[in-house]
Amino acid sequence: MYINSGYLNHSRLPFQDKSQPLIVGSCGTYRLRNKFNLPTWRPKGRIDYQLLYVASGKAYFRLNKKVHEVTAGHMVLFLPRQEQHYEYFGKDKPEIFWVHFTGSQVKQILRSYEIPTDTNVFFCGSSAIYTYLFKEMIQELQTCRVGYQELLAMYLRQIFLLVQRSRQEHRPSVNSYLQEEIEYACKYFNEHYNESISIEEYAQSRGMSVSWFLRNFKLVTKQSPMQYILALRINNAVNLLETTDYNMTEIAAIIGYDNPLYFSRIFKKQKGISPSDYRKERTEQPRS
Repeated sequence: MYINSGYLNHSRLPFQDKSQPLIVGSCGTYRLRNKFNLPTWRPKGRIDYQLLYVASGKAYFRLNKKVHEVTAGHMVLFLPRQEQHYEYFGKDKPEIFWVHFTGSQVKQILRSYEIPTDTNVFFCGSSAIYTYLFKEMIQELQTCRVGYQELLAMYLRQIFLLVQRSRQEHRPSVNSYLQEEIEYACKYFNEHYNESISIEEYAQSRGMSVSWFLRNFKLVTKQSPMQYILALRINNAVNLLETTDYNMTEIAAIIGYDNPLYFSRIFKKQKGISPSDYRKERTEQPRS
């Protein structure tokens, strides 16, 4: 197990300081092998921001009561006072870098570099430059040479800039974490489309904000989650109308509608014809 870290003014106490736009309070790295494991749990979080970079291997973060496996090439951002619960295992051979920071303009700075604050985990790409910058910050905090606080802020801004570049250059392609999340959502919706689904509850169960999930689901599928679910319901209704003798009340219930009149209105809005007329047209067509 390898640990190395540095602290502003050699103090390990977390702090808030708004005397400067961006202030790095501490920075460090962990590298685990063999049987070592390293858990962290801060129920009330910290009073500053924390950014973690998975340089290699993987780590496990518990977000909104669900464990997420975070692989190399991803970062995790914790906001002030947000619960932190994560663990590293030696068998996964993780190498993790972390930095704590505060300041009077942190929110604006993160926004300017398009660093997402509505989701904890985001793709940043794997780069030796990240590793170099984190190591430089550790050394500056350990040696406290002239102008080191200003240099620390510059190094951290460089990391933010590299994240922004990586995210922009990967557009419109989709990073692996996002792809996995959207694929998982589609599978979930396919299995539960006929149940009452709360998009807000689903997003929270996966450690995502609703706005982030809605935006990125549409980016990948070209439709909103509710449009996706509606399409599943209508497509399955069409299949039942064409292949079974179930009445409208039964079909409505099967695809998730308690009210058959509401189902008929939704179906007509989507298909331009009522479900009963749709079935009539199909049964009247000559069979080949």
